[in-house]
Amino acid sequence: MYKNILLSVDLGDEPSSIKSVPTAVEYAQAFGATLRVMTVVPDFGMSIVGSFFPKEHEKTIIESVRQKLHEFVTAHIPKGIKVQHVVGHGTVYEEVLRVAGEVDADLIMLGASRPRAGKFLLGPNAARVARYAECSVLVVRG
Repeated sequence: MYKNILLSVDLGDEPSSIKSVPTAVEYAQAFGATLRVMTVVPDFGMSIVGSFFPKEHEKTIIESVRQKLHEFVTAHIPKGIKVQHVVGHGTVYEEVLRVAGEVDADLIMLGASRPRAGKFLLGPNAARVARYAECSVLVVRG
């Protein structure tokens, strides 16, 4: 049923991201799917902000995050699962949706913390991905 699963993780909140991994692994094993584990490096938002950093700053950060993503996958995804590593750069929900389209994802998985009083039911990124994705979206509650 699923051949291309995109799992979005936030390496800045690893304990929360780990909660969605067992479900992603279970689905990947059950369907023999490729699991694309993705994280997003936010951009500066405004070009004036970027002008305060060295020219190669973003490239250095992206390479560092790529290494951390490989370490995350090695630590939490069992061997035998077909895995690809993806590092996006920009707005989280836009990058998740862009990559999902590029890799022809048929399922996007992402974690969301349990809502507390006064909080949204889903975070803004999870809500936007669920609203605009062209494939199924599974939100794993932490």
